[in-house]
Amino acid sequence: MSKTFKKPIQLLPGNTINYKKNQYVITNILDLESVLAKNIETKQSQRILVQDITPETIEVGKNLPNNLELINDDDWLEANRRFQIIKPILDAGRGQRVNQVKSAAKSNGISLATLYRWIAIYEIERRVSALVRPTRKDKGSKRTEPKVEEIIQKHIKKSFLSDQRLTPVDVWEKIKSDCRDLELPIPHVNTVRNRIGLISDEEKTLKRLGKDAARDKYKPTLGHFPGADFPLAVVQIDHTPMDIIIVDEEYRLPISRPNLTMGIDVFSKVIHGYCIGLDPIGALSTGLCISHAILPKETWLATMDITTPYPVWGKMRVIHTDNAKEFKGTMLEQACKEHDISPEKRPKGQPQYGGHIERSFRTFMKKVHTVPGTTRSNVQDKGEYDSEGKACMTLSALENWFAIFVVEYYHQKPHKGNNNIPPIVAYERGILGNDKQPGIGLPDRIADEYKFKLDFMPFEMRTVQEYGIVIDELHYYHESLQRWINAMDPKDIKRKRKFICRYDSRNLSKLYFYEPDTEIYIEIPFRDITRPPISIWELRAAKKKLKDEGFTEINEDLIFNALKKMDAIVEVEKNKTKTARKMQARKKGWGKAEAHISKNNINTQFDADITKSLVMDDIFSEPILPFDDIEEAV
Repeated sequence: MSKTFKKPIQLLPGNTINYKKNQYVITNILDLESVLAKNIETKQSQRILVQDITPETIEVGKNLPNNLELINDDDWLEANRRFQIIKPILDAGRGQRVNQVKSAAKSNGISLATLYRWIAIYEIERRVSALVRPTRKDKGSKRTEPKVEEIIQKHIKKSFLSDQRLTPVDVWEKIKSDCRDLELPIPHVNTVRNRIGLISDEEKTLKRLGKDAARDKYKPTLGHFPGADFPLAVVQIDHTPMDIIIVDEEYRLPISRPNLTMGIDVFSKVIHGYCIGLDPIGALSTGLCISHAILPKETWLATMDITTPYPVWGKMRVIHTDNAKEFKGTMLEQACKEHDISPEKRPKGQPQYGGHIERSFRTFMKKVHTVPGTTRSNVQDKGEYDSEGKACMTLSALENWFAIFVVEYYHQKPHKGNNNIPPIVAYERGILGNDKQPGIGLPDRIADEYKFKLDFMPFEMRTVQEYGIVIDELHYYHESLQRWINAMDPKDIKRKRKFICRYDSRNLSKLYFYEPDTEIYIEIPFRDITRPPISIWELRAAKKKLKDEGFTEINEDLIFNALKKMDAIVEVEKNKTKTARKMQARKKGWGKAEAHISKNNINTQFDADITKSLVMDDIFSEPILPFDDIEEAV
């Protein structure tokens, strides 16, 4: 069965685009927001805004999983291996590809036809998973046995990552010998190649050739950020509490300091994306920042009532963070790999890597210090200033203020790190080029924003029972699930089939059920549709409260009854305690989460008031936050 796919919009001269149901050929890039294109039929040329270009829907592939979780480990590793082989070819200019292809074919033992086929497949979808091998209908999903995997890793570490410098085939021979001795299945040589392919070139050089070789090859020049030679090459992301107290919208009483997560393009110093919120920093805010950065911002600007352009979008090559734990072993990490984004942890004690994001934070906080309610940078600087007494900014007002500051002030002001060139000008020169340097061209526009957002959302694997789907005592049902009730796994008829159920931690009132036959997501509501929306934090708090009260068996009715009591406490206390007011402010934002991910609003870009959950760990793995210091009224 073939599938449809929204092709990314590639804004290059010579490419065909769709505009108002007609086809055009791009003849020139006019600026960051528009192109000059010729109508294929009338031959008339006109200026077309990038935001008005319609993505092309095409049919691609057969029997290819359209969801990352349906790709087995070996196939995913093989797809990544293929991508690493063709990546240098893709990065090279088209005039240089012939020699690159010949060289890659020779060094990897692959035919020219195969390489060209991989390149063609990838250039259609621009996703690593497009390179997954089609699965035969009679072939099950095989995974490497843990004991075999142990042997593979042992010999890679002992024989490949050593000064012996054995080839992958030599390592495979050793693995094959051990597996025979232990009567274990022998992995294919490509499995070993795939595992080796996941090791960074720097680690290979270090372990096989030594520290000196690794230092000479990979140690960057001091004072210059390595690799950040053009826009979107490296984006630094970090978090900080903002130096201001915000107030609630009802009583105008102080709540707390919000958190800012921001991504800065190291080359140009433009703010690629950011988010402000009251939820804990981590995978959630990191994912929100990535979403804001990559997706176009026209609709977001309209919500902020800003007319100054913010023509910054597109996938970055590398994300640098102080702490990469948000990515490791999570869906966020896999989604980044799918979209060819490399998350890297910033090395400590190496000044050539740092300072950009910290300097930006200092710049922004200095401006925040001019706003009523600021906490200043430290106690000494604050003096006798009454931050809470002077506080007057709500979260939405602060978001609007900060958006204006970024778009209309910071981006337009000369920047010392850019030789006194404003960030937006440096970005434009890097993209479009000038008489002194060529530009890299406009980045691709994400065509299917709905699918893109879902790639970054957490999920659970669940069976479908007569009563629907249950995740942590919450019941979900819709008649579209009927055909999957008690379905058996086609790869193991003794087991019930499990399905991908994605969710939004801010609003657990519905699941996004991945329908395997149609390869689309279906929204599945609470079985009892009268239940109010709840967040993952409220759910955790309710279960903790019930446990503390001695309940050993917890069900959905108990959870919602507990939430009702807790909401009543918040209602009473919200004009008295900061925690209650903070909870009310967070709930307001959670209530808007549905609009952000709704398929009916897939053209809506990032909304600063809306934050979708990207918590990648277990659904109850984080500490209880919302109600900890609210005491029940007597």
